[in-house]
Amino acid sequence: MRDYLEFEKPIREIEEKIEKLASVPAGKSAPQEEIRKLRMKLAQVEDTLYNKLTPWQRTQLARHPQRPSTLDYISYLFRDFCEFHGDRSFGDDRAIVGGFARFNDRSIMVIGHQKGKTLKERMQRNFGMPNPEGYRKALRLMRMAEKFGRPIVTFIDTPGAYPGIGAEERGQAEAIARNLFVMSRLAVPIISIIIGEGGSGGALALGVSDRVLMLEHGVYSVISPEGCAAILWDDPTKVPDAAAALKMTAKDLVDLHIVDEVIPEPVGGAHRNLNAITDRVAKSLSNQLSQLNDLSLLLLLSQRDQKYRSIGAVNGLTPISQ
Repeated sequence: MRDYLEFEKPIREIEEKIEKLASVPAGKSAPQEEIRKLRMKLAQVEDTLYNKLTPWQRTQLARHPQRPSTLDYISYLFRDFCEFHGDRSFGDDRAIVGGFARFNDRSIMVIGHQKGKTLKERMQRNFGMPNPEGYRKALRLMRMAEKFGRPIVTFIDTPGAYPGIGAEERGQAEAIARNLFVMSRLAVPIISIIIGEGGSGGALALGVSDRVLMLEHGVYSVISPEGCAAILWDDPTKVPDAAAALKMTAKDLVDLHIVDEVIPEPVGGAHRNLNAITDRVAKSLSNQLSQLNDLSLLLLLSQRDQKYRSIGAVNGLTPISQ
């Protein structure tokens, strides 16, 4: 059963009319002409609506409860997935999943945030907000991938790292910083895919990559629109303005040279057609892996270094590269 967002109300009304007309009692014929006209109207409304989404509306789509998760992509894209658990220090954080898998007969390490689907799963996975042990588990797997010479693919989908007292006591900031430091020099190709919401350092801890791909309706930002509105204006009605100011959409991030490729989504979002979006992600991932595989280690690390040093032009001036 489809969940509709508030701005999708016109679509819901038309689809409900179509369903009502199509479900006529046995022995009666459905009014096919009226249904055909409604389907044409539905296509027009969807085209208009989804081609003019605001940044806040895209944020809502990125958070859609039915949006495909890391485990969905693992199930559809990879085979022989062998999940690893624990950071060998404190415990296992279920907000991070990862392990070896095979993609197009290539062995890789896949790691990603996992929010969960049902309320029970979301609570078990802390709504996709990792604790330090989650990032240390991810780091352990990345180092394992480097040891065996396997490319790394990360799926990013988190509102941010968990900000609880326990997480801070166990070194949340250090765990994130350590991931950034190590990922910048890992001697294997790294590809990150923003499949939903990429929030702050909690997302960046899996995102220091050679290639950053992003789904069309994903968002990626230093803070959530709600957090930004609370800090700058102390006014929840300013959330849409904050979303626009943060430049967090795929188009904005490509223009800022932070994201390397945008993967188009089916009309209405990735949750509307799982087969279509996984096919598109598979195609992009295969292409990027092939490109990176052809690079020497020296060139791979050099390009990764330059990629992040060149981010952040201010008033036409670019950061110093050395």
